[in-house]
Amino acid sequence: MQADTLSGGFAAPPVDAAHAFRAVMRVMARPGTIEAATGATPPAPLSVAAGTVLLTLCDPETPLHLAGDADCAGVHEWITFHTGAPLVARSEAMFAIGTWEALAPLDAYPVGTPEYPDRSATLIVEMDRLEASGACLRGPGIKDTAALSVPEVAAFQANARQFPLGLDFLLTCGDRLAALPRSTRVEGQ
Repeated sequence: MQADTLSGGFAAPPVDAAHAFRAVMRVMARPGTIEAATGATPPAPLSVAAGTVLLTLCDPETPLHLAGDADCAGVHEWITFHTGAPLVARSEAMFAIGTWEALAPLDAYPVGTPEYPDRSATLIVEMDRLEASGACLRGPGIKDTAALSVPEVAAFQANARQFPLGLDFLLTCGDRLAALPRSTRVEGQ
């Protein structure tokens, strides 16, 4: 096990995890809001925000799928050491992380069942930019409208049509975090 595997976790785990959890809850409750998510220093190619989310939400009971460049030895070891989350295929994931392109196809992830819509995956999408501009968002937690840079519109529209089933999304870039719950309607940019 390399020294990098052992480092990069929260300096003050209870406090850092509480701050990060509140940031995740705020962005889920208010789609289009961008929050800082810091505390972790994960290995490349993960961003600070993505690593912080993983440390906060993953544990030995949360199957995780690593897509694309995130599926590398350094990330495997870091995740295993810091969270114990089992690494699984897309079809078994509660969480998945990667770029938009690497996470495709979206229909490979669990979207829940009519009896248990909460048994769906949350995708952590690593973005090149994350700004409060672009696509128009409407729905629960948004007063009138909000704007957010998203990788594409059609996939989020198709996802929202499945409600109450569907995927939830956490978008990360650097130390910033935003969310698109399945209840959010996304309109053209």
